[in-house]
Amino acid sequence: MSPSSLNNLQPQANQTLGSVSEILTEIFARAFVQLGLKEELGKVVVSERRDLSDYQCNGALAGARDLKQNPRQIAEKIIEIVNKDKEQEVFSALTIDGPGFINIKLSDKFLISLVRFFAESKKVAPLPKDELKKTVIDFGGANIAKPMHVGHLRTTLLGDSLQKLCSFLGLKVISDTHLGDWGTQMGMLIAEIRHKFPELPYFKPNYEGPYPTESPVTIEDLESLYPEASKRCQTDKEAMAAALYETTQLQKGVPYARALWQHFVNVSIAALKDDFAMLDVYFDLWKGESDVHDRIPSILEKLKAAGHAVVSDGALIIPLTDPEGKEEIPPLLLVKSDGAYLYGTTDVATLKERIEDLHAEQIFHVVDKRQSLHFKQLFLAARKIGMAPPNIGLEHIAFGTVNGPDRKPFKTRSGGVMKLKELIHLATEEARKKLAEMRAASEYDAEEKEKIAKAVGIAALKYGDLMHDHNTDYVFDLEKFSRFEGRTGPYVLYAAVRIKAILRKAKEQELAIGPITTITGIERELMLELLRMPDILYSAYHKRMPNYLCDFAYDIAYTFNRFYLQCHILSEENEALRASWLGLSDLCLFELETLLYLLGISVPARM
Repeated sequence: MSPSSLNNLQPQANQTLGSVSEILTEIFARAFVQLGLKEELGKVVVSERRDLSDYQCNGALAGARDLKQNPRQIAEKIIEIVNKDKEQEVFSALTIDGPGFINIKLSDKFLISLVRFFAESKKVAPLPKDELKKTVIDFGGANIAKPMHVGHLRTTLLGDSLQKLCSFLGLKVISDTHLGDWGTQMGMLIAEIRHKFPELPYFKPNYEGPYPTESPVTIEDLESLYPEASKRCQTDKEAMAAALYETTQLQKGVPYARALWQHFVNVSIAALKDDFAMLDVYFDLWKGESDVHDRIPSILEKLKAAGHAVVSDGALIIPLTDPEGKEEIPPLLLVKSDGAYLYGTTDVATLKERIEDLHAEQIFHVVDKRQSLHFKQLFLAARKIGMAPPNIGLEHIAFGTVNGPDRKPFKTRSGGVMKLKELIHLATEEARKKLAEMRAASEYDAEEKEKIAKAVGIAALKYGDLMHDHNTDYVFDLEKFSRFEGRTGPYVLYAAVRIKAILRKAKEQELAIGPITTITGIERELMLELLRMPDILYSAYHKRMPNYLCDFAYDIAYTFNRFYLQCHILSEENEALRASWLGLSDLCLFELETLLYLLGISVPARM
């Protein structure tokens, strides 16, 4: 809703609800400008003391320094101007607290009009046009021939939530898992297969016939072959030499090596898609390091010709300096002295592809924070060589580790790395246990019980991960994450299912969902909470923080549960009041389902 609609508080067709804070900020900014002060001093935020006010404006303190006046006097003048500006229908009270904070209380009329408008439109305003950038999000961190494990959890869930949030706010998003499908590890696998199965047609001299379309190895074979190959190469120089030879053959495009490699890729992607599907995560692109391999030679030649890449101790590097001069930045290594390419080489080529071919305007790399130096080098190099001009956003969205109770990276009981499938299975088992304890879904058939258990398990897993600031490490506590009380996924999920049940029963009883018209008590608190949604979504996007969505979903669920205990919706005899409460419940469900969707969580029909 634009500020111009303040003079007409009825919902307008084809409008969407934007930030209420921004609507109020425009009012106060005008007042500050009239006093000869900067308009940014009129910024309005949600009140930190909701018992005192709905919103607050703190600009009078800074304004007092500029005008060399008492801040309370400035605040008084601001309130006087706002009241003269005929905004009385918006506010029920404007008061001064402390040294000059302006407390803002919305009128019931204005509050109801905003909530009613939102309930009828159920649309959040997209970001401004200048922020609707084409965005590539690189996440998932999947590797060929390796199973997904707990270490992939954060990149997958964080990246998926960001891609959903960006799309919801109007951005064009392309997601890419950027497969680790190239390099020495592929050569190791080919050498290991040659060592164990030399009779395969791929290794026959002068073989001319087409290679088999059926893979000689399964994903299970690859998952056991790679550790064996890696171990042999670490202790056997001849094995390592064989792996390097096969790597060279692959990179040269020798048919047998490419054919085997393609099998590795095909069976791995099929398995990875199953793993990601268990988390309901999907990608637009399944590109890998191999996709840019053929681009690298020409890129390196151009960099050398332009003087950006230089030879140092036999290696090709891009020298780097910290633009702020605060630290020494190691050069980005492109080619080792033995001629081998590295991650940096592939990443430079991939960045070039995304900017030139995909026309990306901003690129998010959702990768472990331990790779921070690498991305600092990559971004500095891309700026230096002119590949990424300043208007192209480059971000490393770093995340911490998932730890066990010992504060070390999460492991299985036997001490191994836990596969993602095992983790999902454990979450589902814990959900079954919790559902049984609270006797939920007990009367449903086995198939529906299982669907509900999986939904609750995934909610526990995703919310438990995303509720944390992604910059920090956290302790994975599945029992805690699976509880139906407190700040958990199951708690929020259960609130959404409860509202679904209320609305379903209302429909069965032919009770109307009406316009929101009334404030009798707790509704006011719930309405104010619901109006925060656009602000929360914008903040979560701007700060790349899905944990804001988790916090807000919990706040809505908690406030709705208080509302539900105080307002007996279905048994209310006053028809208009009951219809208003149902309308408010319907808006709550919309917000909870939207927030949970943005977190990658589906809401079952019942529980």
